[in-house]
Amino acid sequence: MAAVLLLAGCRQDMQDQPKFFPQRGTTFPGMSGRSVRPQVENTVARNQMHEDEYFYTGLVDGKEGDGLPIALTPEVMARGQERYNIYCTPCHSRVGNGQGMIVQRGYRPAGDFQEPYLLEKAHLGHFFNVMTNGYGAMPDYSAQLTPEDRWAIVAYIKALQLSQNAKPGDVPAGKKVEDLHAIAAKEGMLPGFAEPWPKPSTAVYGTPTGQDDGIPGQPLGAASPAGKAHYGQAATQGSGTPDNGAQKPAPGNDASGRPAAVQ
Repeated sequence: MAAVLLLAGCRQDMQDQPKFFPQRGTTFPGMSGRSVRPQVENTVARNQMHEDEYFYTGLVDGKEGDGLPIALTPEVMARGQERYNIYCTPCHSRVGNGQGMIVQRGYRPAGDFQEPYLLEKAHLGHFFNVMTNGYGAMPDYSAQLTPEDRWAIVAYIKALQLSQNAKPGDVPAGKKVEDLHAIAAKEGMLPGFAEPWPKPSTAVYGTPTGQDDGIPGQPLGAASPAGKAHYGQAATQGSGTPDNGAQKPAPGNDASGRPAAVQ
């Protein structure tokens, strides 16, 4: 019994064992008063070997760049389309007009890639930066998409923009442009399939007070003009009037703003 009591008195829990604490000094011999040893020369921590800053951030000296740091190949475009269809279409839709299925069910309108700012002014680095860090109601997708996939999606977004703003000169020689209405009728689609996509009145724009969330082209915190929408072509909250964001048909497009088929 005395031995048992003696052993119990010598108990030492793991949390009480001798150990080094990060960033604390020590009197342990041979450590020069440091609790951690210096890193081996030229050591690079995980995810820190970013020699090409633009490739990993989309930024040049803190500003959004406008170059594609990967080779543009058919394989890259196919990969960008695949990743876009998986991660982007729920909000932005297959054609990038910001009218994806969850927006149609009441989620905040997503960016319309045909909106003037995104179509004419936004650099390639802007799209990459948004996917990396998020923007407004959009969360970041850096965990789901590698940097290579994000750049592939950027390339595919530019293809979507071209498809909605094509000119006769963009059609390859010998190819014929067929109207989407005719294709829909021939394929037996439901009436209205080729018509503009209306934005549902349940789609909410901005905050409950009608303020913006830092949308380009409008000062932060400024109220959205009544009846006018931008960067998503949504109706102003509470207006009850959906704005379908229909665009003027361009050569090679049908009246819905979708790309006409090329044969």
